Amino acid sequence: MASDTASTIRPSLAAAEPYAPVVRAPVGTGLAAQPTAPHTGSLSRRMLLIAFAWISVLLLGGGLALDRTLTGLVERNFDDQMGYMLTAMVASAEIGPDGEVFFNRPLGDQRFLEPNSGLYWQISGQGHDDFPSRSLWDRTLKLKNDHFDNEPHIYDSDQFGGEKLRVIERSVILPSSNTLWQFSVAASRGEVDSQIQRIRSILLWSFIVLGLGLTTMAALQTYYGLGPLRRVRKAIARMREGGATRVDEPLPLEVQPLVQELNGLLEHSIRQAEEARTHAGNLAHALKTPLTVVMNAATARADDLSDTVIREAAVMRRQVDHHLARARAVGRRASGMSRALVWESAEAVERAVVRLYPDVRFDMDGNRDAIVGIERQDLDEILGNLIENAAKYGGGSVFITIDAVPTDPKFCDVWVEDDGMGIPEEARDRIFDRGARLDTGKPGTGLGLAIVRDVAELYGGSVELTESEDLGGLLATLRLPRVK
Repeated sequence: MASDTASTIRPSLAAAEPYAPVVRAPVGTGLAAQPTAPHTGSLSRRMLLIAFAWISVLLLGGGLALDRTLTGLVERNFDDQMGYMLTAMVASAEIGPDGEVFFNRPLGDQRFLEPNSGLYWQISGQGHDDFPSRSLWDRTLKLKNDHFDNEPHIYDSDQFGGEKLRVIERSVILPSSNTLWQFSVAASRGEVDSQIQRIRSILLWSFIVLGLGLTTMAALQTYYGLGPLRRVRKAIARMREGGATRVDEPLPLEVQPLVQELNGLLEHSIRQAEEARTHAGNLAHALKTPLTVVMNAATARADDLSDTVIREAAVMRRQVDHHLARARAVGRRASGMSRALVWESAEAVERAVVRLYPDVRFDMDGNRDAIVGIERQDLDEILGNLIENAAKYGGGSVFITIDAVPTDPKFCDVWVEDDGMGIPEEARDRIFDRGARLDTGKPGTGLGLAIVRDVAELYGGSVELTESEDLGGLLATLRLPRVK
């Protein structure tokens, strides 16, 4: 009952495909020339650069913030000490009978009595002589008496040339006096600048050591973290050299999905190689008998040699066509990007079959948007076989239903029904064998349903023959994986 649609609907499928040119390795190498694979740079270098950039930014930002904080603390402590001295000066100051200011008790810091000690005070009032500390000796603090500082005013001054000063001053009106007095304390910045310099030196070396330590830690972390990838590379090298078929080494959770996909790819390649060997063996076995018959007829110089050659050549051609169709389906399936719209394929096949069987009535219904994971050429071929068989062996009516009774969302079912005599239940499995035919009175090769089953199974589908409840003939159910 089966027929060969490749010869009636799609002649191009039966035509021989041109062979791709073979690229040979240079003589003496033993290996094919391997082109250098493109890459985007070293992953280790990228991770180290990112780590070094972040370490530099964080250390620089942290160092500047810490420097400002410690420097501010040192200067604030220095200013607070001068503020205490200024407060003590104001508390000890009185106006004498001559209208001049004096201290009712001496100030506690001995440096005020030592010339050029680096710590000075001075009281100035408009219309009065300056009242300086002994430490100023022959120098005078240059103060501006034309303003009023209700709160202590602190600033830096370089009026003593090579000695930078930190000055705090305050404007005070003492009891029994209408004069605006400027109380000031000045201290050399040498001590505080020396402390700040020591702090910055400690910070600099500490952050250098910290940066080197963090960079070393990042390098070790990168080397250790990428270790599983090196182990995967070595495992792949061992597979190429030692004949292993998968990576079984325990690896971290982050790398395990990659290894699982790699093992799946290896298993897929092994299955394809095994399928190729099986196809080659099946083809060799299928051609062995016809070749033997031709050889025996030629050796015996049989009178029907030409008829024998023609008959056995037709058998061999059918076998070659079958295995070529299966090999093409295997190759297209390997791409992993196969998809086809079922309605468009069924319409195209129906238009082709109508020209061969103009007296047959075709009806089609179902989901117009169903998409399945199969190459369009292969879908055309298997639908062509099923629809042509229904037209050839049916009673004149063929009904095609796409996405019939969708019980499994992962698959799409295509029903091809006819109103013919059907196939006995005990013969439905046998009809899928290569060369099996129930009706030898009609032309055909007996390979159509075998191709349908083989190609459907290659894409993860199936085909089943039952009895049609509506038309009474044969119902062929083609199940193919759906593409979302």
